[in-house]
Amino acid sequence: MKKRILGSSTLEVGEVGLGCWQLGGDFGPISDDNANAIIGAALEQGVTFFDTADVYGAGKSEAYLGAALAGASSEIKIATKYGRGPGTYPDGYTLSDLRDSVRRAQDRLQRNSIDLLQLHCIPTAVLQRGEIFDWLREVQQEGHIAHFGASVERMEEALICCEQEDLASLQIIFNLLRQRPIEQLFDIATEKNVGVIVRLPLASGLLSGKYSATTHFAETDHRNYNKDGEAFSVGETFSGIEFSQGLAFVEALSTMKPSHYTMAQFAMRWILDQPAVTTIIPGASSVEQISGNVSVSELPSLKPSVHDALYQFYLDKVESKIRCPI
Repeated sequence: MKKRILGSSTLEVGEVGLGCWQLGGDFGPISDDNANAIIGAALEQGVTFFDTADVYGAGKSEAYLGAALAGASSEIKIATKYGRGPGTYPDGYTLSDLRDSVRRAQDRLQRNSIDLLQLHCIPTAVLQRGEIFDWLREVQQEGHIAHFGASVERMEEALICCEQEDLASLQIIFNLLRQRPIEQLFDIATEKNVGVIVRLPLASGLLSGKYSATTHFAETDHRNYNKDGEAFSVGETFSGIEFSQGLAFVEALSTMKPSHYTMAQFAMRWILDQPAVTTIIPGASSVEQISGNVSVSELPSLKPSVHDALYQFYLDKVESKIRCPI
């Protein structure tokens, strides 16, 4: 696994990490055995960066990681998040609330200090006030966290965060169906030495090329209950693209990939070709998906002509179909 340094931090992370939202059960039920097998397979395949949040399964995802990674090598890095929990979102943000949340996360993750704490898609107005970044610095000085960053939903929020000189990272939605950061964020992030963590690299699995009009998602899967933004931002599900429209886009995009790439490899290799990107954090609901994800780090870059065609397709066909602010 090739590695990159995350922005201005001291964290060296693999180009392909593991997103652990699914370990909380939000992609359908998951057993203890399957959760532990997924984490174990990731370790065996060279994954060194794990991304979770306190609200994934109400702490269940963090607890799985804490138990599985206790005593793991110091090269294993864990990022978690704060800001969407009950009593916090949308207007319960205080220093004591942040500190208490971090302490609970430390207990579940079984870590004295959290490698990276990220603000979790908190309201734009809270970011604009700026005091929350001072609270992060205080918790950092107390030794509870090593570095801090932010997970955001819109470019406006990303740019606000970039004004903080000691921001280590930004976690953003970026994939073949959400390409705006190329023009609006990446140069700024590079200039500010802010690492970019890409979530939803496969648009909730849509870009894997494995879905069809007959695909069924479990009742507890956000791809079912949030498909039109009923529970939270529709941008977090299929990147804001209506499912049947997304299937048509994937069919068209598949004609542009090299024949020896799977659709998933094509989509993720395109992301890793972006110099501003540090790591991608695809999820995995089975052990078998891990090796396919990890293999992307060793694949050759796509040709510039392919990149040009993909960006033009986004501008001409996709961007106007995104159903949320970007």
